[in-house]
Amino acid sequence: MLRIDLTGKRALVAGVADDGGFGFAIAKALAEAGASVCVGTWPPALGIFETLLRRGKMDESRKLSSGALLEFERVYPLDASWDTLADVPEDVKTSKRYAERGDFTIDGMVQRMVQDFGDKCVDVVVHSLANGPEVKKALLDTSRAGYLSAVGVSAYSLTSMVSRLGPHMRPGASVLSLTYLAGERVIPGYGGGMSSAKSALEGDTRTLAFEAGRRWGVRVNTISAGPYASRAASAIGIIDDMVNYCVANSPLPEALTAEEVGHAAAFLASPLGSGITGATIHVDKGYHAMGKSV
Repeated sequence: MLRIDLTGKRALVAGVADDGGFGFAIAKALAEAGASVCVGTWPPALGIFETLLRRGKMDESRKLSSGALLEFERVYPLDASWDTLADVPEDVKTSKRYAERGDFTIDGMVQRMVQDFGDKCVDVVVHSLANGPEVKKALLDTSRAGYLSAVGVSAYSLTSMVSRLGPHMRPGASVLSLTYLAGERVIPGYGGGMSSAKSALEGDTRTLAFEAGRRWGVRVNTISAGPYASRAASAIGIIDDMVNYCVANSPLPEALTAEEVGHAAAFLASPLGSGITGATIHVDKGYHAMGKSV
């Protein structure tokens, strides 16, 4: 039987703060395939996430096919706005939401993983991170600060993570990120520099696939997922319209599920995807192939 088997592998999914998005669905799919899963969570959301886990509020969604619950090997604080603690403004370091979390930067998370598990400690890295503080603004109305924030968190953080985690990844390791069709085509209402960030993410995926492949033998791919009404996506403001439009105009006229993205991610992370790198894989019911609305 040909099956996805990640037994003995360790995954890090950066960008999980609840059970309603692609990051959680990917974490669950990787666990179903046998991997142990660590997650990185934005510090301001970490307290609520830990409380939901502790009180069993996510037990139903954490239930695996075996009947066991998805358990996170570690939950690390992570704010991908910063590479090192020296980069963080003092008012952020000392704020209530950050002060008790230690080193919550990308470098801090990597160092914690190495301390917890040793040098060669990870097989799968998933970048499920995006933030556009001005996403509701047209690009023409976006400030420099808003634009750079969108690109920094949503795109550059992938490069930062690969450069720091690459030396600690085991042979055959895989890196995955999540992009969106706005990186290729105009999606009115998806603004604030987020379309630019997704374009950068896809271009960086190709370059990182070459550089990380030659340096460490690591594969790098990105999944272009269709619109999905997660809690995080509600910040866009038009997510329901985006979902409904794609349902009406896709070759498969049905709503995308987070589980379908999770399954694609598990495949790409597994040995079954060993020949795939530098690719943008569309998981969107075929909407990307359409050139005219129905």
